[in-house]
Formats: sequence, structure tokens, C-alpha cells
Amino acid sequence: MRLIQLADETGAPRVGAIDDAGRTARLLDGYATIYALAAAAIAAGTPLDTLAADALGDQACDYDALLREGRVLPPLVHPDPAHCLVTGTGLTHLGSAAARDAMHQTLRQQAADGGLTDSMKMFQWGVEGGIPRDGEPGVQPEWFYKGDGGIVVAPGAPLPSPDFALDGGEEPELVGLYLIGPDGTPHRLGFALGNEFSDHVTERQNYLYLAHSKLRACAVGPELRTGPLPDDLRGSSRLRRGGAVIWEKPFLTGEANMCHSLANLEYHHFKYAAHRRPGDVHLHFFGTATLSFADGVRAEPGDRFEIELPELGAPLVNPLRRVAGGFAPGGVHVL
Repeated sequence: MRLIQLADETGAPRVGAIDDAGRTARLLDGYATIYALAAAAIAAGTPLDTLAADALGDQACDYDALLREGRVLPPLVHPDPAHCLVTGTGLTHLGSAAARDAMHQTLRQQAADGGLTDSMKMFQWGVEGGIPRDGEPGVQPEWFYKGDGGIVVAPGAPLPSPDFALDGGEEPELVGLYLIGPDGTPHRLGFALGNEFSDHVTERQNYLYLAHSKLRACAVGPELRTGPLPDDLRGSSRLRRGGAVIWEKPFLTGEANMCHSLANLEYHHFKYAAHRRPGDVHLHFFGTATLSFADGVRAEPGDRFEIELPELGAPLVNPLRRVAGGFAPGGVHVL
């Protein structure tokens, strides 16, 4: 099932189920948010899509109009943004077969030279042990923190890049959406498209700046797709400046194109007790192998990121906007 969170004509939150043609959002009765729907499904021990199907009402909205009017919200939010943890894992994707071969050749050459970088070592560990067998944990992935629910922008809304940033570039990714149950069990509600917007220039200065580069806004949505995904997912990512597409490239995701299984990535995120606090929401980005910055393209304010993955419904589109950082040196007051 394909679910969206939306604002109705009065601005009140509603949940909609998208029809197979992708044109109509049929509103649910009894649940104002996907968070409330998911909490009820956990309490009842009922699959999310089953409960959603039982709650379908008679009212329907034009999906294109909702997107056009900016009334589609991120698919999962917490009533208190501080209780939404936005995180991600990197060095998880193999990319195309050609890129994979090139990567392996690089690994062999660097190994012969005795000079594997830390990033290449971590990637190699993922290739060798990121898909565990016999119920044992696989190798740990790279992990990073992006922020809380306050950094998540809606489909169509501008992605703000602070004035202290050196870059603001897209990262097209699959996002897992989770709610922690009353007993501390993580429940995966489904998947959504994500733009794990990052500062690649800062990151490339030194890999120890990765943590700084990830503390940026991100976009998730428009849709939450329940249930399992195909192993091989193929989409496209593009950058539009004015009316012209200045960069476009296919991107691959899904377990067939990853060196870590989703179960392994989930285990290494939720093994920490602090990540299993009842009632919390988690939005977890699973990584990518495709970004315009790697091809020498720099996004500018006003450019529009467009990420498309047919299995996850409508594209995720967000313009880039430069904003004031809001804080200056010496801004800390001593009491």
C-alpha cells in the first residue's frame, strides 16, 4: 500500500492511500496521522496496510493537486520533533557492475601498494561481511547522525543550506521509516524516497569532517510504501536549473545493489538501547552510489533536485535555498 500524510483544506493533518494509477488519495477515517495509525497497528498486532485498508473512507483528493499545492507532508513525523531520530549509513552500495569492477581493481591496487584508505577498508569489510549468514551479525557499517525531526522538509519545500556550508548537494536514497513499540521493539512501517542532502566539499576536505557535513536538512517522501521491496530498484536523479536539466544519472538501490543487507543495517542501528525508546520515530537513510558532486557538478540556489524511483510512487522534488546560519562566533552567553 502507498500512504501519504497531507494537510486538508483547513490545514488539518490527514492520511491518504494512493490508488494504483497514482492519481487519487483516498482519505482514511479515524486516524489523523500515519504516526497514530502505526501506533494503533502496533497496539492491535495488525499489519499497517490492513488497518489502513479497514479505515478507508469515502472522501478522495486529486494527488497531483496536493503535490502542486504543497499539501503533501513528510510521510512520518513525531508530534514532538525531538523524538524523531534522523540517521544514515554510508559505503553500503556497490553501484553498477562497471563501477563495482573498477572499485575491486582499485582495492587490489591499493592493497598491493599497502595503502588502503579507511573508507576503502570499510567498504571492503562490507563487501566481505555485510550480508550475515546463520543469524549472526554482519560487519558494522559506517553510521552517521543527521538531526531530529526538525530537519525534515516536505516534498516540494526548499532544502535550506546554511550560509556557512561549502556545498549543498543531493544524495538519492532509500529511507526506512520506524516506530518503536511500547516494549522497545522497532517496527518498520515501510520505505520512502529520500534526499540525504549533504555538504560534500566539507566532507572531502577530510573524512573526519563527515559528521559536520551530515548536519543538514533532508527531504523524505512523498509516499510511504508498506511491505517488502524488490531487491533490485532502479531510479533516476537529476538536477534542474531553470528549465534545463544540467545533470541526470540513473541510481540503483535495493539489496541486489548493496554490500550490506537491510537486516544487517537495521541490527547495527537498533542494537543500541537508546535507539529503542518507546514511542520514538526513526528515519534511516540506507546510502547511495550516485551524486552529482562526484561528477563535478555544484548545485546553486534555485536549482531543483528531482529523485525518481517508480516502485516508491511520485518523485521527490525540492529546490535548493541558501539561508542565514542564525548563529555567530561569540554567540554563547555565559551565566
